[in-house]
Amino acid sequence: MYHFFAKLSRMKYIRRWGLMRNTREENLCEHSFETAVLAHALCVLRNRRFGGNVDPDRAAALALFHDCTEILTGDLPTPVKYAGPALREAYGRVEAEAREKLLALLPEDLQDVYDPLLSGGGDGEELRALVKAADKLSALIKCVEERAMGNREFLKAEESTRRALQEMHLPEVECFLKEFLPSYSLTLDEQG
Repeated sequence: MYHFFAKLSRMKYIRRWGLMRNTREENLCEHSFETAVLAHALCVLRNRRFGGNVDPDRAAALALFHDCTEILTGDLPTPVKYAGPALREAYGRVEAEAREKLLALLPEDLQDVYDPLLSGGGDGEELRALVKAADKLSALIKCVEERAMGNREFLKAEESTRRALQEMHLPEVECFLKEFLPSYSLTLDEQG
């Protein structure tokens, strides 16, 4: 008996933004789905508008699995995770150990399929950068939605996340910010 997929199904119990007052809680499952949709969209934009040749389906798969280790580690808040080199390095080791524990829940003949999905390895820097951008876009969307609900708690997070996205210098991200992000501030009726 193997427990990998049952363990993954527990992503729905991992809450994000634990240090922030939320108008609506977000779980890891929701975040991973949204990141997958966004990663796919960024790849499509790169391919259609910016002469790229990346695999949107692979990006979506990588995004679905990008935070799976948090099933074992929990969602460590960004200010803590990146507070300094020592904490970043320690958390990297914790993530690596969690990844190995998850892989051990699979039959041996499937581990090599899921290892790159859990580690983000083997897919090239271009694809990993787009998945990382999608992850940040998902965080920005959460901040925008919270602000639209009158929650000022996310204002600083929105500013820093927007800045981080702009510093990536990815044309597909700029395109998404201009053409698609404003809709997230609208009501259902305003979205048409």
